[in-house]
Amino acid sequence: MSDDKLNAKPEEGAQEAPKPEKKDAGKIFLEEVTAGPPKHLPRWRRTLQSILVPILAIFLGMVCGGIIIIITSESVWAAFQVSIGAGLKEAWNVVATAYSALFVGAFGRPGDLIKALASGDPKLINLAIYPFTDGLVAATPYIFAGLSVAFGFRAGLFNIGAEGQLFLGAIFAAFVGYSFKGLPWFIHMPLAFLAGAVGGGLWGFIPGWLKAKTGAHEVINTIMMNYIAFRLSDWLLTGPMKRPDSFNPVSPTIQPGAELPTFFGAPVRFHLGFFIALLVAWLVSWYLFKTRWGFDLRTVGTNPRAARYAGMSVTMQIILGMTLAGALAGMAGGNEVLGVNHNLAMAFSSGYGFDAIAIALLGNSSPFGVVLASLLFGFLRSGATNMMLKTGIPIDIVSVVQAFILVFIAAPAITRTIFRLKQPAKGEEVVLSTSWGGK
Repeated sequence: MSDDKLNAKPEEGAQEAPKPEKKDAGKIFLEEVTAGPPKHLPRWRRTLQSILVPILAIFLGMVCGGIIIIITSESVWAAFQVSIGAGLKEAWNVVATAYSALFVGAFGRPGDLIKALASGDPKLINLAIYPFTDGLVAATPYIFAGLSVAFGFRAGLFNIGAEGQLFLGAIFAAFVGYSFKGLPWFIHMPLAFLAGAVGGGLWGFIPGWLKAKTGAHEVINTIMMNYIAFRLSDWLLTGPMKRPDSFNPVSPTIQPGAELPTFFGAPVRFHLGFFIALLVAWLVSWYLFKTRWGFDLRTVGTNPRAARYAGMSVTMQIILGMTLAGALAGMAGGNEVLGVNHNLAMAFSSGYGFDAIAIALLGNSSPFGVVLASLLFGFLRSGATNMMLKTGIPIDIVSVVQAFILVFIAAPAITRTIFRLKQPAKGEEVVLSTSWGGK
């Protein structure tokens, strides 16, 4: 071929081939995490491919947690000094005892429930169902917060500010809960819960607006907004919202009409918030996958350039995505105030907003997957206390297990390598964010 042909310019009117989109490490990572199975596969195979890696990641997380328990157990080291066989036997006993206590603490003993039901004594029944219902109570804020992060992912946004939005939701819900007096419960309770959503939505709107209008990175903004929310909460609880008759930095107790109703007597804390969380998860799924607004949101999250060429308002979808994500996190704060604590206290959250990132990844940013992942985290949290009481193993081992699960979810290639799984064919991808260096 001659040099003239090689150097020839394209004819006028001819379209140049589109340049391949640049992918940085963050985008490649998220595409790997959220890559869905090919559409041409049978439904059962697509379902299996979707859940296989998360299930194996949970298994590997439990195995790694067991290894940590063995390494830190004095009785295991003492047994190994006797013989290798004795050490291995003691290691198995320690791990089995720990996880058995964790399971009993999360779900209770079936025998106790059968005896309680046979006796017909409400007090015994409540004691028997307490572990299971307490796991549901612990899972409820995880559902709200996990939906918040997953919703942001679907919009192409990293909502690292779910914890701060949760705090703002709690502040708004607590204020409406204790300051509005004389309202009937069917008005006061929904109003206070809605106030929590408004507070979280407001805190999500700010970084969303900054992202859409100025290009400011939502990760940096939401992290900074977290610290502002924490300090704002501390100031309010030592000043305007402090209960006058208390030396502790807590707000006044909310009115009884604002409380989320419970379904059993003491000591069971199970309340309406769990069913509200399930309803919200269904609504989020319906919005994302059954409405035009959800389609626009997901399109902007997947490819904002294509969305802009199609006539979609990228600016509006970014603002709307962060605002709704913040509202979901605010519901988590409102749930804790109205359903569990009945007031606002300093550092009332145990990191629900940060754990929600792991939950959204474990659930593959699917509302249904988020619910299942939240139940797992909730039961782990509720069972950890019993494990510590029965075995003396620190409650923090649950956080270690959760961290290992997140590692194996975030790096599915490791899980596939360990179990020698084939790399699935590349199918439809849901890109969570294009903002890690992308434009």
